[in-house]
Amino acid sequence: MKPKVAFYWCASCGGCEEAVVDLAEDVLAVVEAVDIVFWPVALDFKREDVDALADGELAASFINGAVRTSEQQEMAELLRRKSAAVVAFGSCACFGGIPGLANLYSREEILERVYLEAPSLANDERTMPAQDTDVQDCHLSLPEFWGSVCTLDQVIDVDYYLPGCAPPADLIKAAVMALVEGALPEKGAVLAPDVALCSECRHVASKPEQPLISAFRRPHEVIADSDLCLLAQGLICLGPATRAGCGAACVSANMPCTGCMGPMSRVLDHGAKALSAVASLIDSTDEGDIAARAGEIPDPVGTFYRYGLPASLLHRRVLPDHPN
Repeated sequence: MKPKVAFYWCASCGGCEEAVVDLAEDVLAVVEAVDIVFWPVALDFKREDVDALADGELAASFINGAVRTSEQQEMAELLRRKSAAVVAFGSCACFGGIPGLANLYSREEILERVYLEAPSLANDERTMPAQDTDVQDCHLSLPEFWGSVCTLDQVIDVDYYLPGCAPPADLIKAAVMALVEGALPEKGAVLAPDVALCSECRHVASKPEQPLISAFRRPHEVIADSDLCLLAQGLICLGPATRAGCGAACVSANMPCTGCMGPMSRVLDHGAKALSAVASLIDSTDEGDIAARAGEIPDPVGTFYRYGLPASLLHRRVLPDHPN
């Protein structure tokens, strides 16, 4: 019998599900090799289908997205119980991803922005969502909206990590085939090369041994030279602090790396590593000049912790009386 696998998403944009489709004709090889028994975004599967499986019957579950609600926790725990292996699939599951930037705000601030303050809103009654509501003879319950965004491994035990926003198609295929062939590495491994992204960047030959930056520029402020290292041109490229495996796709399109593949194995905090690497390139020893250069980065958290705030040592902004 073919190994049974499941795909599921939690708090994410859906790009990781699209990445499976991006396998193109290679998806046929995946379908030939495994039996997909749960993929609700693509096929008509129900939770009852997972409940009916024996514990451990799934060879693997590929779970993408961060965890923000009690329903997502419940599904993650269910798939963990039914699976021999769980793969954190994509940057949001591995590190918290873009949804993890919500950890800069309280739950109340987020709900007020979405339901009361957004410019496109039409809510004259100022209605806010309630977790429990009685409607006629029915009692309706919504999942609990947590105070923090969590990575998948902060909620359940994770066996492997497949990073990327979204994971590259070749890494997805390699992970599935390794599962089928019983060739997966030791538990806890990241299924991507453990070297810096610069190793696969087409600009690497033009990168100075120690690039020095007199001013930081944002991509919309300059037409980058497509033949030169972007970091040396003052564009904040996180390639030196980020894991390879994506083929340097963004840099190949003349856009700086934003760090979606996450850190290499020896890095404790990806954002701090990237910040340290970039700060060390400022071509000045004058305190005022250094402060001025730092001021040219308008959103340091969004720049250096774009994909990894929940997984970082910071985890979230500290708020008074924060419940979790």
